[in-house]
Amino acid sequence: MNVEKAQELRRNQTPAEALVWSALRRGQLDGHHFRRQFPKGAYIFDFVCLAAKLVIEIDGSSHDQTVAYDDVRTRYIEDMGFRVIRFSNEDVRENLEGVVETIQLMLDGNTGQR
Repeated sequence: MNVEKAQELRRNQTPAEALVWSALRRGQLDGHHFRRQFPKGAYIFDFVCLAAKLVIEIDGSSHDQTVAYDDVRTRYIEDMGFRVIRFSNEDVRENLEGVVETIQLMLDGNTGQR
């Protein structure tokens, strides 16, 4: 079941996910509330701001082998009305500030509630 898998993923987050979570948690981005490893439908989102309908995915080193799967997953998430933004582990490690700035820009472009 996705709930148990999400709990396991929260306990065993990757170093890149831990860095992003440290920037998103507790409403640090203008009060936007994010959840991590959030089960929704057939998938588990790495991070989601439900009010802004924004999903953030962190792609590991195996992403090159899962491009087709990730494309299907992204379309599924977008069909549910969410915007999806993806970052690689390398992006997070080498430019966390830029990653957070990009997320903030996506949030600022949101016209819904926080």
